[in-house]
Amino acid sequence: MPSVPLNDTRRLPVDHAAELEAVRSVLQSGLLIHGPQHAAFEQEFAAWVGTTQAIGVASGTDAIELALRAFNIKRGDRVATVANAGGYTTTAVLAIGAQPVYIDIDESLTLCPASLEHQLRNSGPVAAIVATHLYGQLADIDSISRIAREYGCPVLEDCAQSHGATRSGKRAGSFTAAAAFSFYPTKNLGAVGDGGAVTTSDPAIADNLRMLRQYGWKTRYSTELPGGRNSRLDEIQAAVLRLRLPRVDAWNQTRRSIVARYIEAARGTELHFHSNPTENYVAHLAVATHPRRDQFRQYLEQTGIATAIHYPVLDCHQHAFPSDFPVPQLPRSEAAVNTILTLPCFPGITESEIQQVCEAIQQQKTTHPPLSPARGEGPGVRGQKG
Repeated sequence: MPSVPLNDTRRLPVDHAAELEAVRSVLQSGLLIHGPQHAAFEQEFAAWVGTTQAIGVASGTDAIELALRAFNIKRGDRVATVANAGGYTTTAVLAIGAQPVYIDIDESLTLCPASLEHQLRNSGPVAAIVATHLYGQLADIDSISRIAREYGCPVLEDCAQSHGATRSGKRAGSFTAAAAFSFYPTKNLGAVGDGGAVTTSDPAIADNLRMLRQYGWKTRYSTELPGGRNSRLDEIQAAVLRLRLPRVDAWNQTRRSIVARYIEAARGTELHFHSNPTENYVAHLAVATHPRRDQFRQYLEQTGIATAIHYPVLDCHQHAFPSDFPVPQLPRSEAAVNTILTLPCFPGITESEIQQVCEAIQQQKTTHPPLSPARGEGPGVRGQKG
């Protein structure tokens, strides 16, 4: 068992007594769905993001799908997105019956504006663009929005991994017509179960989303909008999220500081980080590339350090997704899939564990590293168990 875990939600520095009291209060109230905690969280989260509205839903994937439906995306429409972000947007697009149009990535591993413009100019328009702020790194949302305006289509920000990332004083989720968030437990703002939200400052989009998340009802039991479902953020999750929201900025700074340590340790090695720990990166995942990724992962695991690959298969190569769409040429996305790896990075990781990762990275400061532990080194536990 690796001594440095990739993540450990048990170590998240929260006020457990306050959270338990919040859960107890919800249970005693008997108001378990769309009660006062949920209403308060929607207001507080919208204010934090910088929009007028937040609409709680059951998951981040639901947030993407329902936001696209609120954009009036229909069966047969084309939606531009990336293929390297884990399949969540593709799942949402296919649930509508729409077609994903995959765009290559740039150096930041997010949607490349130049590739987007080339695709739209040469292969026809799309009905919407989903810009994923992957691994906590803001995409070039200003350029993407400019291109979208030129071609007359809305942009949905996928902020599932970018809670709190900012550029020029604006937070992720406030740049475009709407944005989707996930509150999966390992996110920068995570719940104690699943959950999601859509942020927007467009009243029409907000109204549509509130209907879509509850069967398409305009009034109770009166279905007015097609495409609705049961997708609701429950009171317990909302109560916990309210307590954790004020801590996110500090947690993000902790995440950035960890990645900054790794970047410094990686100088002179083959390990390359694609994001700098500035305000537009919140280090949801400490993702880097290595030309001999599999050997490097094996070396790290031999030294007691857990790693992962986010994500190992491009959406356009997933066996369960339809194969009748054109297979795109995505050279940078393909290169990333073969070289990316994720290192431990989470609030609650210990100083000794960070140092263990840094030392393992630094030991590879040669052009062709040995990729094996130093003599006498083993996976022994140096860090705190979660």
